Amino acid sequence: MSFFIKQMITSKLKQLPPEELLKYAKQYGFTITREEANSIAQYLKSHNVDPFTEKGRNTMVQELAKRTDVSTAKKAHKLFTELITSYGLEHLFE
Repeated sequence: MSFFIKQMITSKLKQLPPEELLKYAKQYGFTITREEANSIAQYLKSHNVDPFTEKGRNTMVQELAKRTDVSTAKKAHKLFTELITSYGLEHLFE
């Protein structure tokens, strides 16, 4: 079951359109531009990201900081960690 959940999450990340990123940013109190959303979506689509390892998450945060700013990347990382905990998925993440 955990393999299936990991595949779903990875697939969702690769398919996130910029419009959805903008919607989530607004929903969770982030400010990103359409250009930043396009850049993030393109990165996610074209790279094999691994949010399930600490190294993979750190790489994602670094890339997000390049495309937005350090403050936004830190907020996103904190939110990601909170979501993992709130959904009880800690066992999937190293």
